[in-house]
Amino acid sequence: MIKRTVSKYFKYFLTLISVCIFPLFALASDAGSVPAIGSIRVEFILFALVLIGVAVFHHKTFWVAVIGLAVILIFKFIFDSGFHFGEHMFGHNSFIDQLIHKDLRQGEWSTILNLSGLLLGFAILAKIFEETRIPLVIPKYLPHDWKGPFLLLIIVFVLSSFLDNIAAALIGGTIALVVFKENVHIGYIAAVVAASNAGGAGSVLGDTTTTMMWIDGVSPLNVFHAFIASFAALLFFGWFASHQQNKLQPIIKETAEKIKINWVKMFIVILILIGAIVSNVLYDMPALGVWIALIIGTVMTKLPWKEIPHAIKGTVFLLCLVTSASLMPVETLPDASWLTAFVLGFVSAVFDNIPLTKLCLEQGHYDWGMLAYAVGFGGSMIWFGSSAGVAISNEFSDKIDVRDVLKWVKKGWHVIVAYIIGFFVLYFIMGWEPESNKKHTEPASTCKAQNCKIVPESERARNILKEE
Repeated sequence: MIKRTVSKYFKYFLTLISVCIFPLFALASDAGSVPAIGSIRVEFILFALVLIGVAVFHHKTFWVAVIGLAVILIFKFIFDSGFHFGEHMFGHNSFIDQLIHKDLRQGEWSTILNLSGLLLGFAILAKIFEETRIPLVIPKYLPHDWKGPFLLLIIVFVLSSFLDNIAAALIGGTIALVVFKENVHIGYIAAVVAASNAGGAGSVLGDTTTTMMWIDGVSPLNVFHAFIASFAALLFFGWFASHQQNKLQPIIKETAEKIKINWVKMFIVILILIGAIVSNVLYDMPALGVWIALIIGTVMTKLPWKEIPHAIKGTVFLLCLVTSASLMPVETLPDASWLTAFVLGFVSAVFDNIPLTKLCLEQGHYDWGMLAYAVGFGGSMIWFGSSAGVAISNEFSDKIDVRDVLKWVKKGWHVIVAYIIGFFVLYFIMGWEPESNKKHTEPASTCKAQNCKIVPESERARNILKEE
């Protein structure tokens, strides 16, 4: 019955997009300029409709993203005379020229290739870590009172710093179901999601958004200070959520037989992480190191390759959103500033943080650690605001009504307050320190005055040709 209702309204949503598109197309002027409503380019309106569809129709997110990308591309082809798909994807130089000059970042192909490789590789990594049996050992070390739930949140936080935040949230949620006898407070579920997102905010290995920054040329050290905000937020929401859970259902531990850890698979986990770091430093392509490590791992033991088919659909979904975001005219966005980053944290609670991060990378000149915390942790405020929230809601949906937005916000209020506290702790300690990524090489010092002029890629290319 529920699926029929969702399908019914999904059809209405597609009809709404179709009805809206043609009037928007009609706004194109005779001069051939890209149509806009006021100062808002139509691309942003179409992209907003796609994100709204993702937020509302969480059972149809794949098709919303695919259809949305197709609509945006059709619009660009028809009304943006300066748009060239080949140049956008592969740059204005040939691949051979890019290889000779060691500049493989022209166009979007390297970002998409790296992101797809990392998403599929990290899906296997998460399963390998689960098969080490380390998650089964953790519960017996948790205290019996409120400090037990708090320590579990810290464990999720730490796991997410080197493991994908989705995997960390699922591991924490699985342990919570066991030690709390499936009687988990919705405020604590929100805290598990928040802990996974907070732990991934300061690590380029812990969250898709920070991995995207890494791929795009942001140094891992320029993301690391996000941990200042994350620690402050963890202390706040962790204290309240742990007391909520302990009051509802204290930890119940059963005596378990001795568990033998699979150290071979633990070695492979470490090898994959080292491979990602080394490959990114040497070749600007961390996905290459991940897959080389996986191939080496096949010689040592059997790997869970069956995780790939399960991860493909989610990977395509995220790549469609990232590609759609790359098509946005970033020269019309507000200037990068601490206030913009702060607001984006609340925006990411409603819209997916991956396309938001992509837009910011295209614009450049952010304080990447502050942005990583904002878009990463901010998505924890509502269950569908982050991939970890969507994943854990699937795990708990049969036991708790975690998809009730009002209940999530009411019971998980401490996550919202923790976001604000963490952000301003970081701001008052570190200030606003914008840095350039490799695609935007203007000095960061000129951005501190917040007067950077963002020049579109096509215009920069034309200026270079004129100089030559």
